Amino acid sequence: MFNMEAKLHVGNLSKSTTQEELNALFAQAGEVTATEVIKDRKSGESKGYAFVTMSAQSEADKAVSMFNTYSFSEHALKVSLAKPREQRGITNPIIEP
Repeated sequence: MFNMEAKLHVGNLSKSTTQEELNALFAQAGEVTATEVIKDRKSGESKGYAFVTMSAQSEADKAVSMFNTYSFSEHALKVSLAKPREQRGITNPIIEP
């Protein structure tokens, strides 16, 4: 059976948290296929959140239960399933003829 990857939104990160630290943490819940710490375009400083992609939905669910409210670098993490872009309240504009 084909497994779908699942993306997690990880909030309330310390500004100094690295992708490597997140990889190591989330690997405890399963296989991490991607980690992206979101940074400010101008300053290059972390915005305090990241996206972590797990190789399977079951691993993502496990990561949420393991790490939501988990204390990491003195910050209580906020971990949730990331919503697909089309479900974030972005609607397609109606193009007038």
